Amino acid sequence: MKLGINTSQSVGRIKPMNGVNNGPFYTSNKTMNATNLPEFRQANIPYVRTHDSSMDYNYGGEHTVDVSAVFPDFGADPYDEASYDFTLTDGYIENTVKAGSRIFYRLGNKIEHWSKHYGVMPPADPEKWAVVCEHIIRHLNEGWADGHRFGIEYFEIWNEPDLYPKCWLGTPEEYYRLYEVTSKHLKDRFPDIKIGGPAVCDFNEAWLRPFFGMIRDKKLPFDFYTWHRYTSDVATVVSRAKKHRELLDEFGFYNVESILDEWNYAISFSGEELVRTLKTIRGVKGAAFAAAVMCACQHEPVDMLLYYDARTNCPMNGLFSIYDYSTLKSYHVFRAWGEMLALGNECATVCDVPGIYAASAAVGGESITMIAYYTNDDDAVKQTFTAELSDDRMRTVFLLDGDHDLTPVERIAPFEGRFSITMMPNTVVVLK
Repeated sequence: MKLGINTSQSVGRIKPMNGVNNGPFYTSNKTMNATNLPEFRQANIPYVRTHDSSMDYNYGGEHTVDVSAVFPDFGADPYDEASYDFTLTDGYIENTVKAGSRIFYRLGNKIEHWSKHYGVMPPADPEKWAVVCEHIIRHLNEGWADGHRFGIEYFEIWNEPDLYPKCWLGTPEEYYRLYEVTSKHLKDRFPDIKIGGPAVCDFNEAWLRPFFGMIRDKKLPFDFYTWHRYTSDVATVVSRAKKHRELLDEFGFYNVESILDEWNYAISFSGEELVRTLKTIRGVKGAAFAAAVMCACQHEPVDMLLYYDARTNCPMNGLFSIYDYSTLKSYHVFRAWGEMLALGNECATVCDVPGIYAASAAVGGESITMIAYYTNDDDAVKQTFTAELSDDRMRTVFLLDGDHDLTPVERIAPFEGRFSITMMPNTVVVLK
């Protein structure tokens, strides 16, 4: 069993696998000036999806991002800038841009877990809703209504319309109609942006086939496709990535990007297993899972990952402490991937060691390899395997475990391009 790394063989580009849902918390308030913006910037987070942003008071709460928040009175004139409230959304996006991230803008509403629903109903007038979205984009990208020129490229139409009633109180056909009207209207007004969705919560062919068929038959705009998966099994993420890609290709959507824009470790979302899930996310096993998914998906037919969540008050945030915004274990995985993303070129990396996932970047004389040993087996033992390299350059080994946060632990001089690695279960090693 071995890990092979050929730094001289370029096989493509490092994908933006360290994207997240929701951006940094930052305020200039002198009495409340805690922030994680510098750490966000250091992690080189490529994209931030603006879903569930209105759940966080620090971003502006109920007045942020959602179409129903930005355009609070649906009876108002959508062509009148006085009908819109952009103030807190602007501040939130400005802070995210300050962190060096690009925006992946979700048009729609946050999930509503409550017994009464307020914003997940189908818009009463889809044509008018599309006009509202048009003016939101004009404000964000073209300066309309004292706006900005953020250059946002990705605009996603709704979130999880297949999840009734938490995200959509209508029928599938009502969502299909909303997508048809909105995608056509927005692409006509903004031919250079990317339009997509629907951010489905899982692989539901009965829901997806009519949707894909409508897009194909009516030749609707469809630049990217988004889907979600929460699991504790890396193989399940890989399997879903292949299934989604296969269905896209079956309908002729060969050039449509496949984006997993909500994912995280999860055993279950109820009872004691939910508590175990949340504790794991915030620890070293959650970090090993994140690293394993990122490495695995680098080699699979998925174009981008957006982790859920970096929101400062979210219990599924494995990057930052809810209390003081200090970094947690998974943050160091995202920062290391950000360094690989900056190098750009993916180099050939193969591994046949069970439970070991790896990916590498190299340019010039610099290379970075991320290696994750992730397992759900409580009785798993350490693994020792051989790394075969295309050169004999010295490597520094950085370790992430219960006591180390990807800190350097040793220097290794390969002999005839080989050296031995020993890893404990649910740890991460980075070679530089």
